[in-house]
Amino acid sequence: MSGVIRQKPDWLKKKIHLQETYELYKLFGTLNLHTVCKEALCPNISECFSKKIATFLIMGCTCTRNCDFCAVKNGMPDKIDKSEPQRVAEAVIKLGLKHVVITSVTRDDINDGGAEIFAKTIAALKAVDKELKVEVLVPDFKASASSIKKVIQANPDIFAHNLETVPRLYSKVRQDAQYERSLEVLAKAKSFSKNIYTKSGLMLGLGETEKEVLDVLADLRQVGCDFLSLGQYLTPSKNHYQVHDFIHPDKFIYYKNKAREFGFLHTQSGPYVRSSYVAHEYLS
Repeated sequence: MSGVIRQKPDWLKKKIHLQETYELYKLFGTLNLHTVCKEALCPNISECFSKKIATFLIMGCTCTRNCDFCAVKNGMPDKIDKSEPQRVAEAVIKLGLKHVVITSVTRDDINDGGAEIFAKTIAALKAVDKELKVEVLVPDFKASASSIKKVIQANPDIFAHNLETVPRLYSKVRQDAQYERSLEVLAKAKSFSKNIYTKSGLMLGLGETEKEVLDVLADLRQVGCDFLSLGQYLTPSKNHYQVHDFIHPDKFIYYKNKAREFGFLHTQSGPYVRSSYVAHEYLS
């Protein structure tokens, strides 16, 4: 569904201040690293970069899938750079991070989906600082048990995989993904480690109903998901899936309260919430 981008309401008028991003842009350029903040056009980029916080995007910036909601480019990715985990660790040292989030493009061109690179990045970060909290936001790995286990065995503090939307909208928004498969990823992560925290996130405003959202929350708790993020979907361009609804901030508060009732340990819910936004607060 593409077309004219709808006018944003007053509560969605956050401005991006490019001068606040320059220092981190320079650092990541020097280290040849990517961030999902930049590649996914995150509206929080200047806020987070000004605090020297970023979410690292490993294994390149080209995705093998082409989800209609996502600003990350798709196509044939570059070969895996085996030195990348060490460069991520170097950046973390320079930024002085205590909680770091690592995500990636989907790499269906690799046998394990990139699980080994996630594991090596976690190891490189833990070698830098044993007290460092490492959160990974992984693709679905096609629900490969061996890939999921490989990441879990590297001992991240949080294992996240986003459902993104309700089952009915997958064929429109996440064409190459499967709702049940994504739930399976979270279930398998818990089966490999009962002590690990798992996390997922939804974009709202895609045309979902309240009942559908609550049903997804129930499904997530059924597979033991601990943490939840809920944010407003914002259309990257007129060629992407268009916003169906702008969700009022009061509705986000309602969903946060519902999430608490479902038993989530921590929920961030608001128009500008994204998966890794204020990520350190989930463990505080």
